[in-house]
Amino acid sequence: MSVAVYSTPSCPYCTMVKNFLKEKNVPFAEYDVSRDQRRAEEMVRKSGQMGVPVVDVNGRILVGYRPAEIERAIKG
Repeated sequence: MSVAVYSTPSCPYCTMVKNFLKEKNVPFAEYDVSRDQRRAEEMVRKSGQMGVPVVDVNGRILVGYRPAEIERAIKG
């Protein structure tokens, strides 16, 4: 499984997503789009959104902190 979280340090919902994934023992890559322009562009290309968090679970793009949807995506 491949999980990526596009986030910024000041985003409380980003922290909630990362904590949720940690509680579920789901490994994930974290990209700080406030400091990494390439990842920011990648996030916008994937999601069509400028806002964070954006979660990519095996190519399924989820925007915002939506734990039920994230859980469904990681269970496959």
